[in-house]
Order: sequence, then structure tokens, then C-alpha cells
Amino acid sequence: MSADHAATLKAFSEANGVKHLLLSDFRRQMLPAYDAMVTNEQSPIFRYAKRAYFIVDRQGVLRYKRIHDNALDLLKPDEILKALRESGA
Repeated sequence: MSADHAATLKAFSEANGVKHLLLSDFRRQMLPAYDAMVTNEQSPIFRYAKRAYFIVDRQGVLRYKRIHDNALDLLKPDEILKALRESGA
């Protein structure tokens, strides 16, 4: 899920050959429900999306969730692949 506009995600997908669905929450309606948005009104990054990783299976069940407060904290590809395998998604 991204706070970027859907058109931005589409262009990113096309430019990078991404085949899976990228979700946009440009209006920030779902990010708070996933605890993936800065909600502290005193924060200089209020309403920014947090760095978060979700794995949702074909039935729409959330199988994996990892949220970072620091957007520079990235999961390594092997961590993501391990989460995919373990999720059964």
C-alpha cells in the first residue's frame, strides 16, 4: 500500500516490470487502519506513510505485517522471500 497516486504506481510498475498489484491510498483512508501512517499531529511528518510490508493471500487474509517507523529501514530481499514462504500466500 502506498500513499502515492495510482497513476504514479502504474508508471512505476510499467517502468520496472512489476506484475503484482500495487495499492494506492492517496487519500490516506486505509493507512491508519493498518497502523501505517504517522498520526501524531505534532510530528513534522504527520500523515506520511510509514515504511510497511504486508502479505495478503488470495482470500484477502493478512498473513504478514511489518511496520518501520524509520522509512530508511528496508527489509532485505531474502527477508521478504522468507516471509512469503512462511505465510503460505
